[in-house]
Amino acid sequence: MKERTLEIVKAGRRILIRPMRAEDTEAVAALEAAVFSQPWSHRDFLEMVEKENTLYIVAVDEERIVGCCGVWNICGDGNISNVLVEEKLRCQGIGRLLLQTLVAWGEELGITAYTLEVRLSNASAIHLYESLGFERAGIRPRFYKKPEEDALIMWKRQAADGQITIPNVL
Repeated sequence: MKERTLEIVKAGRRILIRPMRAEDTEAVAALEAAVFSQPWSHRDFLEMVEKENTLYIVAVDEERIVGCCGVWNICGDGNISNVLVEEKLRCQGIGRLLLQTLVAWGEELGITAYTLEVRLSNASAIHLYESLGFERAGIRPRFYKKPEEDALIMWKRQAADGQITIPNVL
């Protein structure tokens, strides 16, 4: 994937979206540890940066990483993971911007459909995903631990015209 960036002003902040780099992995792991009960380590993120069929991107606010998400290309299906935004910056459009960018840039990897899992109790994330065109597709029982909870499986599939339709503000 070629190096690219996107700068946008969101909620009065200048946010830079760019691919995650090896030197970002410790900051991303620390952010994830503050957000999730079973966080990935910096080595886990480093592995994702080095893999050929993955794309992980970060949101940077004043040289500080405030968000991340990634996708694995599995035969044209994109498995989205690690969608996170620093808690005090949520509901300001950063998560939406990350996902929109991930889908737009994921096309360069040959991704034609996207899937993700989300805790059933995470109503705000489910609302965001549905607003971006993801649809509920099933349940993975006891998918999450600490606390144990089912996951909602969601999909965003390619439209009949060959386009992956997602509301675009880029």
